[in-house]
Amino acid sequence: MIQWEINGETRLPVKSWCRDIEDGALQQAKNLANHPMVTGHVALMPDAHVGYGMPIGGVIACAGALIPNAVGVDIGCGMGAIQTNLRAEDLGDMRRLRKIIEDVKMRIPVGEGKARPYPVEWDGFGMLLDSLGNAEKPGWYTQRGAELDACNLGTLGGGNHFIEIQQDTDGGVWLMLHSGSRNLGYRIADYYHKEAHRLNTEMGTELPDPELAFLPMGHDLCSGYIRDMNHALAYAAENRRVMMDHLKKVMAEYFSTIEFLLEVNIHHNYAAEETHGGDALWVHRKGATSARSGEMGIIPGSMGTASYIVEGLGNPDSFESCSHGAGRRMSRVAACRGLTPEECDRAMEGIVFDRWGSSYVKGPDRKKLPDLSEAPQAYKDIDAVIEAELDLITPLVKLRPLAVIKG
Repeated sequence: MIQWEINGETRLPVKSWCRDIEDGALQQAKNLANHPMVTGHVALMPDAHVGYGMPIGGVIACAGALIPNAVGVDIGCGMGAIQTNLRAEDLGDMRRLRKIIEDVKMRIPVGEGKARPYPVEWDGFGMLLDSLGNAEKPGWYTQRGAELDACNLGTLGGGNHFIEIQQDTDGGVWLMLHSGSRNLGYRIADYYHKEAHRLNTEMGTELPDPELAFLPMGHDLCSGYIRDMNHALAYAAENRRVMMDHLKKVMAEYFSTIEFLLEVNIHHNYAAEETHGGDALWVHRKGATSARSGEMGIIPGSMGTASYIVEGLGNPDSFESCSHGAGRRMSRVAACRGLTPEECDRAMEGIVFDRWGSSYVKGPDRKKLPDLSEAPQAYKDIDAVIEAELDLITPLVKLRPLAVIKG
């Protein structure tokens, strides 16, 4: 349910399903509510937290523009899930699960900057070039970048991206992963944000935050962004499909009778033209998932907590959206500085994972610390997040992790 609203203080209302929101994310929501191209209201999902320009877990609508930073840099980042016919007891002990995830990592490159040593073919690469025809290639496109995109296809990436083997409450086994458009989405987002900033400066447009520069509908740059964003969305969906294919092959090598049942592949960083209140609007979901009536979605927790398969209720107050996950309650730096490996190990008891690496933490006393940025304690309580949005979704399946691969 809506936890609080802002009315009268900003040009547009803010409606929040997030009860306690950090000051930075609140200011970003107010900036959006004062943005000249945003219409209706600003919606904050229960996992909302600070992002670039716009809170992650935020939803807005624009009538005549697109805002690149309201989509974000990992265009098309999203979730894939597969239900299998396996039972949890079929998996064996933790040693066998460890062997399985090690084999998965042999098939799927994991980590920031990790790519395949060879390109992966995909029709989408040629379709983009065909759509350009003889026109000049967009500024984000380079031959080196195109080669990297082909080698990145079917790779997990880093940060909060993951692959998990999970168990539902009835003992059934599911496979789940989280990843996006890798370096491709970043290059597109960075290029178009800079062009939007340049264009808004030339137009003399006053913005509540320069990070919210926009591309006016009908301008060649806006048309280019729509084309290239959709290219990144297709790439991200294919990236998840390729990884799921490798994951299924590994599982089939261990379990000859395995069957793959329900499959879901969705994204949560994108803009789409939709009709709301009888108006055609460009809805931006940054760290938010479409939740139209009857639409199936995935809301993951942290690497040590539950995830949910859900069904949307089509609530117009959220622009028919819901959260995309649990949402961070601690920044990466705060988690590395404030948590200990011992307490994080306890939170992961009974789950196969790769333990904690190390990271150089930014700050005046820059030093190498255990990388605890993805520990369960760094995230909000997923059950509380789900409870806060029962007017947006109906939970269908609750899953708990058995083995985790982090990016």
